[in-house]
Amino acid sequence: MDAKKSTGFKLSVMTLAIMNVTAVVSLRGLPAEAVYGVSSAFYYLFAAIVFLIPTALVAAELAAMFSDKQGGVFRWVGEAFGPRTGFLAIWLQWIESTIWYPTVLTFGAVSIAFIGMDQTHDMSLASNKMFTLIVVLAIYWIATFISLRGLDWVGKISKWGGMIGTIIPAALLIVLGGVYIATGGHNNMDMSQSFFPDLTKLDNLVLASGIFLFYAGMEMMGIHVMEVKDPARNYPRAIIIGSLITVCIFVLGTFSLGFIIPAKDINLTQSLLIGFDNYFKYLHMSWASPVIAIALMFGVLAGVLTWVAGPSKGIFAVGKAGYLPPFFQKTNRNGVQRNILLIQGGLVTLLSLLFVVMPSVQSFYQILSQLTVLLYLIMYMLMFAAAIVLRYKMKDLNRPFRLGKGNGMMWLLGGLGFCGSLLAFVLSFIPPGQIAVGSNTVWFSVLIIGCLVVVTAPFIIYAMRKPSWKDPKAAAEFAPFHWDAPKAQSAVPKTATGKNQVKQ
Repeated sequence: MDAKKSTGFKLSVMTLAIMNVTAVVSLRGLPAEAVYGVSSAFYYLFAAIVFLIPTALVAAELAAMFSDKQGGVFRWVGEAFGPRTGFLAIWLQWIESTIWYPTVLTFGAVSIAFIGMDQTHDMSLASNKMFTLIVVLAIYWIATFISLRGLDWVGKISKWGGMIGTIIPAALLIVLGGVYIATGGHNNMDMSQSFFPDLTKLDNLVLASGIFLFYAGMEMMGIHVMEVKDPARNYPRAIIIGSLITVCIFVLGTFSLGFIIPAKDINLTQSLLIGFDNYFKYLHMSWASPVIAIALMFGVLAGVLTWVAGPSKGIFAVGKAGYLPPFFQKTNRNGVQRNILLIQGGLVTLLSLLFVVMPSVQSFYQILSQLTVLLYLIMYMLMFAAAIVLRYKMKDLNRPFRLGKGNGMMWLLGGLGFCGSLLAFVLSFIPPGQIAVGSNTVWFSVLIIGCLVVVTAPFIIYAMRKPSWKDPKAAAEFAPFHWDAPKAQSAVPKTATGKNQVKQ
């Protein structure tokens, strides 16, 4: 939430690039793109150009502009369009992560199912709705109780979980794919396919739009822009390097799955584990399958912990400034936002019960993933639009990191990011042609009603707010918006000399 000014320590270009990779890369979505074969590389590269790079660079300018003020995306959007829209942005950032939990935890449940040594039994267990539901809820509530203990616990588990559950398995999958092809393994991917996909088949594009969710979260890295030496030159370099590494990991990891599993047999929730299983069998190392399954499950727990402790704390800080009822501002003895975490847990539990009405674990996974994409993309469109508007509303504000000398570069990157997000938003409503999602009525109902309810809720809360909702201490620490700053200045008590006394 608080982007702090540099304290002397400077991040190197490569260090920041690797931080970007760690923040973005996740393996659970690779099967969704493996069904596209060679053309998956086009989707990864396209999404990086129109979304990943614009997100990182635009967020860097916004973070540097308000490095001394609380609020994050609430501040950025609020300064451009007012606190009501700013509250919508921070609300979307929190609620999309809440809806995302069951999808990533479904992958965690599948990882646990594959700890056994019998692939047929493991696949059957991974497809069992009740098993998945129980494991999803168990892991989530364990993560919530760990979060309630404070950031020390979260930090330790997240640090090691990211390395053990994501970075190492990603490198291993790519190496296994290379060894498999180099030693004469049968390539199940149709290499005769064109790099450019058939863009006329819209129902084939919905899974590709999910790539935008792969790259989501890059705006969080904007807080480090002032921790880089010569940020105007080195921060973009770090972003480009990190983006290239990220795209390479995703492309090579997706190809590695395509080498070992035919496109027609790919399952969104199971194929990553099946791919590792098949590679280990090929190399006569079947004993390693349970090890990688445990590592991936640990990575899921670490990822969930990071997000449980992040967006919920963001909306908690904004809530204490008067935007949420006092009930949501309660903390435990460790200073953790207890009631928000418990409400969040209740929502995750209700969403997980969608298992009952969806035809399969895979269809449940897909529909919640699409809802997450839709909500996050609304927030991103607000962010890109705000960055452009602020070039005119706050044109004289110091920008320690600025995209271009004039406004052209901001219009290019902000406009590219906005249009890319809008395109992915529209495509996300189309039912995928590769997956049986059951009734189209259920599909459209969940997505449309879900979006309407989630977007309407913050406006209702904002309209109901009362002066008593403000925590006096938190409100005093929360800097006013730029149009309120002169009022705040004039309201400061005067000293005996008649001058306004301002706390530095």
